Amino acid sequence: MPDAVVIGAGPNGLVAANLLADEGWSVEVLEEQAEPGGAVRHNREVDADFVSDLFSSFYPLAAASPVLARLGLEDHGLRWSHAPRVLAHPLSDGRCAVLARGIDATASSLDAFHPGDGDAWRRLHEMWERLGPDILDALFTPFPPLRATARLGVRLKAAGGLRMARTLILPVRRMGNEEFRGEGGKLLLAGNALHADLPPEAAGSGGFGWLMSMLGQTYGFPVPVGGAGALTAALVRRLRKRGGILRCEQPVRSIIVRDGRAAGVLTADGETVRARRAVLADVSAPALYGELVSAEHLSSQLTADLRRFQWDLATFKVDWACDGPVPWQAEAATQAGTVHVADRMEELSRFAAQIAMGQVPDRPFALFGQMTTADPSRSPQGTGAAWAYTHVPHVIKSDAGDEGLTGTWSTKEQEIMADRIERQVERFAPGFRSLIRARRVLAPPTLQSRDSNLHGGAINGGTAAMHQQLVFRPVPGTGRPETPVRGLYLASASAHPGGGVHGAPGANAARAALRRHRLPGLARAQRVLTHRDRTGRTPPLTH
Repeated sequence: MPDAVVIGAGPNGLVAANLLADEGWSVEVLEEQAEPGGAVRHNREVDADFVSDLFSSFYPLAAASPVLARLGLEDHGLRWSHAPRVLAHPLSDGRCAVLARGIDATASSLDAFHPGDGDAWRRLHEMWERLGPDILDALFTPFPPLRATARLGVRLKAAGGLRMARTLILPVRRMGNEEFRGEGGKLLLAGNALHADLPPEAAGSGGFGWLMSMLGQTYGFPVPVGGAGALTAALVRRLRKRGGILRCEQPVRSIIVRDGRAAGVLTADGETVRARRAVLADVSAPALYGELVSAEHLSSQLTADLRRFQWDLATFKVDWACDGPVPWQAEAATQAGTVHVADRMEELSRFAAQIAMGQVPDRPFALFGQMTTADPSRSPQGTGAAWAYTHVPHVIKSDAGDEGLTGTWSTKEQEIMADRIERQVERFAPGFRSLIRARRVLAPPTLQSRDSNLHGGAINGGTAAMHQQLVFRPVPGTGRPETPVRGLYLASASAHPGGGVHGAPGANAARAALRRHRLPGLARAQRVLTHRDRTGRTPPLTH
């Protein structure tokens, strides 16, 4: 019997398992897919000569994460690679905003849109240098991050206090208008906000766009050499070296609860896997509370709150094997690992408005990944491995493109949408479609079938909007990995701090489990601090 059972071998599950193993716990990880990794995997399905990431590709949060840094994955075979430029946002008139790891190159790019905008970017970067370390500390530690928040409060006061706080909660459109005269800086911020499901007019989208932009400025958007799965492979090697067990093709049907405590799991084939100390679930909150844990162990309030849980937007992705580099009209885009594909701020807002109305966008904003540019090992010399993804509504009411898309995502609908994305790229890279050797389409149902955490194609474990962050994630009154069942911990992106490959939810869950067994006398205090009682009331926070 292992000390802990971890459900799911995504990055958070593997981080949790590694940290438990480091403390001498015996750990068994059960993964429903045929291979580990969750949304961090690659293969050669598109073309045998090309490495194509299945889901995620670029990892600025991994580069910034102290959780992953402490694991020393480079000692287990992980190597990082960077494109010459981090990100580009070309326009149809040939201009191009560029984010580079060198502040001078970024500033020069923005000055080309309007003189003085380079200095405006430098001011945003100075704000990051003052606040960034404490923001990252708050992101990567359990909620509430008391020490990091206290330090951040002091630094905020020194940096302008309420005025600075106001800037960080602005919608990204407003933030861009206040900070920049030209369009380049506005586009960098807004495009980065749309890496999540935050439209340009959403409160807090400015802060998120600034965060992602500054991560790129500081750490770049690195990729694992050889494919996204190289990150997973390093985590697995490290775990096995410490005695951890990983079993794939082992979907979990339910969590066994005995006397109010998680005692193990029941697999789909009827096997009981008992856990001596803890069960950690790298699954979505709706899956944990709506499927794996029987309702009798949950309060009626928690069950009701889960019905209000909001997923992030659905995702539609296309992978390509190309016979040459993408022929961007703006030459600066050829050196970027990530390219934002949309013409001007108005097109970004139009895209977001169409999704809000339940429409499939006619000119989809696309995140375009030039993988061979970032890592030359991904394809033969002179060719290009690439992908793009865009967002679509979960419930589709109409097609703004007037091609009859309904959201059934039949083979015909998948091809129509993939063609639409290619036409969008072609607007900025004439001749792109003629270079395509092969492509793979990953519609929302396909994404979910390959990783059940990607519900309906949602890739962030729930919306990144302010109403479902911090103490509201995954539902009001939570925010920590502990659950109403003793010894059961939520270790997925549905927990604070949310989506992205950084390992924090898994690390927080592992630390909570370790803390409970190191300090058993505090177990009750921790439950009072972080959970509702069985009547559904939230006890006051005490220290």
